Amino acid sequence: MQQLGMFHNKPFKKSARIVGEVLGKFHPHGDMAVYDALVRMTQPFSLRYPLIRGQGNFGSIDGDSAAAMRYTEAKLSKLAEEMLQDIDKQTVKFIPNFDGSLKEPTFLPAKLPNLLINGSAGIAVGMATNIPPHNMVEVVDAVTAAIDNPEITIPELMNLIKGPDFPTAGLILGKKGIESAYLHGRGKIKVRAKTETKESKIIVSEIPYMVNKSQLLEEIADLVRGGKITGISDLRDESDREGMHIVIKLKKETNPEIVLNQLFKHTRMQTTFGINILALVNNEPKTLNLKQLIQHYISHRKLMVKKRTEFDLKKAQQRAHILEGLIIALDNLDKTIKIIKKSKSVESARKELLSNFKLSKEQAQAILDMKLQRLTSLETEKTKKEHSDLLKLIGKLESILASEKKILNIIKDELKELKEKYGDKRRTRILEQEEKTFEMEELIAPEEMVITITHSGYIKRLPVKTYRQQKRGGRGVLATTSKEEDFVEDLFIANTHDYILFFTNKGKVHWLKVYEIPQAARIAKGKAIANILRLKKDEKITTFIPVKEFKGSLVMATEKGIVKKTSLELFSNPRKGGIAAISLKKGDSLVDVALVKGGENILIATRKGMAVKFKESDVRQMGRAASGVRGIRLKREKDYVIGMVIAEDDKTILTITTKGYGKRTPVKDYRLISRGGSGVKSIKCTDKNGKVVAIKSVDSRDQVMLISKQGIAIRVSVKDISKMGRATQGVRVMKLSEKDRVVAAAKIIQE
Repeated sequence: MQQLGMFHNKPFKKSARIVGEVLGKFHPHGDMAVYDALVRMTQPFSLRYPLIRGQGNFGSIDGDSAAAMRYTEAKLSKLAEEMLQDIDKQTVKFIPNFDGSLKEPTFLPAKLPNLLINGSAGIAVGMATNIPPHNMVEVVDAVTAAIDNPEITIPELMNLIKGPDFPTAGLILGKKGIESAYLHGRGKIKVRAKTETKESKIIVSEIPYMVNKSQLLEEIADLVRGGKITGISDLRDESDREGMHIVIKLKKETNPEIVLNQLFKHTRMQTTFGINILALVNNEPKTLNLKQLIQHYISHRKLMVKKRTEFDLKKAQQRAHILEGLIIALDNLDKTIKIIKKSKSVESARKELLSNFKLSKEQAQAILDMKLQRLTSLETEKTKKEHSDLLKLIGKLESILASEKKILNIIKDELKELKEKYGDKRRTRILEQEEKTFEMEELIAPEEMVITITHSGYIKRLPVKTYRQQKRGGRGVLATTSKEEDFVEDLFIANTHDYILFFTNKGKVHWLKVYEIPQAARIAKGKAIANILRLKKDEKITTFIPVKEFKGSLVMATEKGIVKKTSLELFSNPRKGGIAAISLKKGDSLVDVALVKGGENILIATRKGMAVKFKESDVRQMGRAASGVRGIRLKREKDYVIGMVIAEDDKTILTITTKGYGKRTPVKDYRLISRGGSGVKSIKCTDKNGKVVAIKSVDSRDQVMLISKQGIAIRVSVKDISKMGRATQGVRVMKLSEKDRVVAAAKIIQE
């Protein structure tokens, strides 16, 4: 382009013409390879400081291709001319082109440190380079500092060069990756989109370097459709000539932080840029640190300034030599004219001049070539002044070549000039916070979930709001579908960020975060627990404890009436395959577990309507491997423990039976006795109401969920269930078909 005269202040010319010249004269590649290189050098989103000015469609950040080369036009940018400055002063080595008809430079004089300010990316056999772009002001300051202090350290240079500065701006998370790259030549940095939350919208105004905007939007849309990113209701690209403006509209009550974390985790709104500063040093690939890279640039510029000065000196000396001859002729004007007039030929005139004056052949020829107008007194003065000025220039150039300090000062002055002409503000912000890997909790919104488990071991979660509230005696909504022989056995409420401790009938405990339980549709069956937890063939989940933090104690109750108290802290280290929670005697199994903080009363109820209330302090703390002590004496035949609750005096005990009956009895109606007794009647069990299926400690503000064998669920307010004495049958809470029965009940935490 320089040879074609396509300078910044000249008219644009067709890109096809440039490509044709390159192919015909220097690089016999495919025309698209050449055009793509030209296009990239015009794009302000690809190069931090574009080297070519384009006119026409040169592509976009959306990945749109540039128009065909016959439609677009280009010329050099002012900055590119700085890269080429002094190329015609024998500064760089020229080699023959592919057919030997022309010569091309092996490298450029590069007045500006292009490798640092525009970066480079490339792959060769067994090696790759990926140098990010940097800010010119920072780079110039660092190079100047390195010239002033050759012993400067990399940390000192890093005070000047803060880090990469991408054309598309964005944010860099933390400085560790930058430090590694500058100290050792390799490092990874995390680049994040710039976002702003306004009302129920997330506005994206900058995206990471080399990310295709339209592909990013498609990626987000696909993840929203696939359910991997939740909480987004709409996605719009409102970008224009003023800049980027992507609008992500959020659903009501959505936490923007959660959505942002999901976007950063799953999309290219956050990317990793692997820095690899590999460059050719004397035709040998080497990994360089920041200081080495700057030192090589300074060495290169020293050589360029030296060669340019030598070229200018040689030219000045040659001109001064000619002028000296002309001055001799002018000082002896009459004699010179007489010699030339007498001579028969040019050759004889030259010989006569050489024999009469102390001249060289070049000086004699210059006198013969001199125009008559130079004989005027004004022209004579001009010649003498030009000679005088040249002598001063020669002295200056010789002094530059004799002093390395002067060469370095020239480099500094030129860099300062570049900085003033082309320097701009940093675009990419560097955040102090260290790059972190997202914990799953940060990607999951805290939300109350209903967890249902079927008899054959299928588990699922779905939001509490899925179930609509109904009056007592309503039909309910279908909570799950299951095979005929399967039925829903248990259900409870927990937050997505809670731990769930799964206690099995074998006395073991397993851990799971609620968000790890697959979310399914209201009528879906769920996923087999066996696929989530490592359960043995005869092992079955019997009870579940949602835990926010591991404080307090767990009280466990077994089918045969044994109770045990253990510190919750002993269960704080999750282990695959679970750990022992209680040692069970033969034929016994774990029924229920309750969380206590100290000073509570415990109530244990049996299938046949008996209950015992005792102090939690009656049970001493034991280790995980202990078997426990007697909690209730089972007197009735085939009776067994069905549940255990914390008995608070201001609450009532809700008892639910298999035939959909229930009642509330004040906790005070149960007298406090020592653990190990046979207890008192809790409900009158008859053929009408059936056996006890669940007990819960409730107050009038609570709501409960009942679920039947056929998978019907009903949500009712506790205040709609009658308060009655212990020895009563209760009232109908849920209408059931003839063959259906209630299998579980759960208290709902208020949203």
